[in-house]
Amino acid sequence: MTQTDYQTVIDEATWAFIARTAESYPDDTASASIAEQRRIYDVMCAGFHADYPSGITSQDRRIGGIPCRDYTDAEAAPDHADAAPAVVYLHGGGFVVGGLHSHDDVCAEIAAATGLRVVSVAYRLSPEHVHPAALDDTLAVTRTLLASGPVLLAGDSAGGNLAAAASQILRANPGLRGAVLIYPGLGGDPDAGSYLTHAHAPMLTRDDVMFYTGIRQNTPGDATAAPLLTPDLAGVPPTVAFSAECDPIADDARHYCARLAAANTPAHRILEPGLVHGYLRARHMVPRAAASFARITAAIAALANGHWPYGDPP
Repeated sequence: MTQTDYQTVIDEATWAFIARTAESYPDDTASASIAEQRRIYDVMCAGFHADYPSGITSQDRRIGGIPCRDYTDAEAAPDHADAAPAVVYLHGGGFVVGGLHSHDDVCAEIAAATGLRVVSVAYRLSPEHVHPAALDDTLAVTRTLLASGPVLLAGDSAGGNLAAAASQILRANPGLRGAVLIYPGLGGDPDAGSYLTHAHAPMLTRDDVMFYTGIRQNTPGDATAAPLLTPDLAGVPPTVAFSAECDPIADDARHYCARLAAANTPAHRILEPGLVHGYLRARHMVPRAAASFARITAAIAALANGHWPYGDPP
């Protein structure tokens, strides 16, 4: 299958982001020890960390027994905050790296852009805690928050996988407003489509995907680890999924939304041209990433408040 000519697809600003990432995150990071991978990832994320927007505060607390970071916007919080929608955010990192620190500024900016409470989940990581540990932690936090008000699930990469899986499992709960998935890995066919055309993409390769899938999943074919494998998607809440064009897992979001639509649930996929996996960190230096982040926060706000802003039918 023909490989993509990234020199013609990726713009100068995105190449600058890729180069800046490589300064602290080498291409062969997935071959390092787990401890070294985590150190490298933490250094890289810290290098991109932005200050909180005005009015945003955070507090670390346990929710459902799981460590979380709770973000609120003092300038937008309503008087009935306990009943307002909350966003449960699941961070990316291949189920191996990342935590409350890695997506701290992303969550703060989501809270500022939407005016919503955002709860970031420090789910357990592999290989110390294989599947379903991370999903169990996601469900514990989400169920606790659903007991007091509506919830929207959101996450990037591995976190998008968790958000999709949790939205399937909790589909019967009327308080679950939906899911927003950002370049999610959902268990697509690794020998077809974008897994091949973007097998050697900048920022994430097919080999990386296979490594992280294998280290987390102890039961191949388990639909709770690969949401695309779930046979019945009827009743899953509204879902919006974003794909980076230059990403081996780009097709996962497309296939998932197509299956949701076939099951008569509102689903909308947005393909972001010329962007690469991990582009959330580029939102302050790449205009395409900034525009996508605005679309992401708009989708989060709309679904959390019970609105479907897309013209396509369910």
